[in-house]
Amino acid sequence: MLHGVEIGHFALVLALGAVLIQSMVLWAGTPSAIALGGRAAQLACLFIAISFAMLVLAFMRSDFSVALVAAHSHSLKPLLYKIAGVWGNHEGSMLLWVLILALFGAGMTARLVRAESQAERDILAYALAVQGLVTLAFLLLILFTSNPFLRLNVLPDDGNGLNPILQDIGLALHPPMLYLGYVGLSVGFAFAVGALVQSRADALWARLVRPWIVLAWTALTAGIALGSWWAYYELGWGGWWFWDPVENASLMPWLVATALIHSLNVVEKRGMFVRWTLLLAILGFGLSLIGTFIVRSGLLTSVHAFTNDPRRGLVILFLIVLAVGVPLVLYAWRGGRIGSDNSPDAPALLSRETALQANNLLLVVAAASVLIGTLYPLILEAITGARISVGAPFFEASVAPIFALMLVLLPMAPLMAWKRARASYVWGQMRVALLLIVLGLLGVALMLAGVSGIALATIGLGLWVFSGVVMDLFQGMGGGINWRRLRMMPAPRLAMNCAHLGVAIFTLGVAGVSFFDDEIVARMRIGEAVNLGDARFTLMDVAPTQGANYTAITAHVNMRRANRTTPLISEIRSFPVARSQTTEAAIKSSWRGDYYVVFGGGSADEGFVMRIYKKPLITWIWGGAGLMVLGGLLAFFGHRKTRQ
Repeated sequence: MLHGVEIGHFALVLALGAVLIQSMVLWAGTPSAIALGGRAAQLACLFIAISFAMLVLAFMRSDFSVALVAAHSHSLKPLLYKIAGVWGNHEGSMLLWVLILALFGAGMTARLVRAESQAERDILAYALAVQGLVTLAFLLLILFTSNPFLRLNVLPDDGNGLNPILQDIGLALHPPMLYLGYVGLSVGFAFAVGALVQSRADALWARLVRPWIVLAWTALTAGIALGSWWAYYELGWGGWWFWDPVENASLMPWLVATALIHSLNVVEKRGMFVRWTLLLAILGFGLSLIGTFIVRSGLLTSVHAFTNDPRRGLVILFLIVLAVGVPLVLYAWRGGRIGSDNSPDAPALLSRETALQANNLLLVVAAASVLIGTLYPLILEAITGARISVGAPFFEASVAPIFALMLVLLPMAPLMAWKRARASYVWGQMRVALLLIVLGLLGVALMLAGVSGIALATIGLGLWVFSGVVMDLFQGMGGGINWRRLRMMPAPRLAMNCAHLGVAIFTLGVAGVSFFDDEIVARMRIGEAVNLGDARFTLMDVAPTQGANYTAITAHVNMRRANRTTPLISEIRSFPVARSQTTEAAIKSSWRGDYYVVFGGGSADEGFVMRIYKKPLITWIWGGAGLMVLGGLLAFFGHRKTRQ
């Protein structure tokens, strides 16, 4: 009788066969081949879902006969973190990756069934065939190098447990959202390679691929925001971005995906930038694979890294070379036959097309800068053994000016007409906003003596983007406030303005926390108090506590602000099974920002170390990211509604 683990393994083998059929027969393009390939994609999704469910069940039951469960779970863990342990390791995360691939394949099949023309069927069939090849490669990787269903000969009494800092709701949601974004970009890759094989990419092609890219971008935005939020409150250092190689690995495909969404808009509306768009689709997924390699190559020692086995990294490196190299060769061979950007209807220098392309180039240059800064130390160490650190100063000096230029252009593009825009019209729309921003910044400079020019410029850029959103909405409402017209505004336009508003809020949050933060480090005894900003912090007590699977030393602090007292609790937790410690920060959040308290240990005689931070507007960072996600969802569901 087969047990759940054996069923899971056998289901993966069956999925391999189904995906093999999918990736072979769809190239024929005949109705019978398309029907067979679609059924194979659906069967593959079913088999992989069964396999994943069996692994989840093994973690929920604490089946320590499975090597993966014994290594990454523990009987005392809460159920949520038992389930999160499924993807808190290399093998399980790769199975989740393949499950999402299969779900996208099933979604593409459903769209193929509803195709309204032969042209749509051809585009979708070729894309589904390429997507099958990608799924096939990862299934082979799992079955031959990363099998999650390996059994142990000797059963342990209990498991080793998941890394304690990963036992958090933020990290339970962060990886699945990132994978949804990474794998979603594989759909754009599949459409691009299919277009190169067909020598066809036009407005219909762009309309078919765009919702998948929007969904991937939305998920990737949410995943990055969740990871930043988790690092902020869980690691106890008070920062929201560290330019860590794994953080950079998610940022690079996000930048390219942002460029791809805007480029697809130009292809759909004007039939231009086709070859550039194909290249972005290939590079976006290639950067997702590079991120996978960084995490799983064994090159990094990090809470993000899932494996120290370089052999797996070499296999993934081979997949990167194959998945990027072959399409680029195909692009060089057949790309010239697709589209033409030298039409007599070419846009003027001042036009929406030119503005979008300029921002596209800036996004790609930013991604290239991050790629160089991330990979250069790793490559140098692999070749020479020398270790160097490329940290925040490099990235801030190289990427920040590029972002600034993008923010200058961002609010202007929607106000420009396609093909040719009038400078007088754009200036007329924005001049009042520009004057108000300059006056506002002068007021800030007078009120806050010593504020830096960079701080004022960052605030100004955030307000500039915000004013662009206001101007575009006013334009859409007929030059005034008309709620009926606002409700009737097309979903894509509302989605764009929601996402751009998120960028403005995010930029202002970055300005607040980067240039106006404050901190104090004090050694305090029970009953002593310190002041920071307009708040007073009193250490009330330090005492041991007992958690479900940890012990802790807990500091109780009272924060007195505006005649209101707020109790805050910060802990140092010790996990005996994992033999590690974590720091739990106490955070008081509001729309104006956070007060952030970290207990650093000590004794009653010598005093206890307390680190207290003031983080102005840091909540705007995640609020802005949330608005970007909302904009992506509006664009995705608005597109679906339009199609229906």
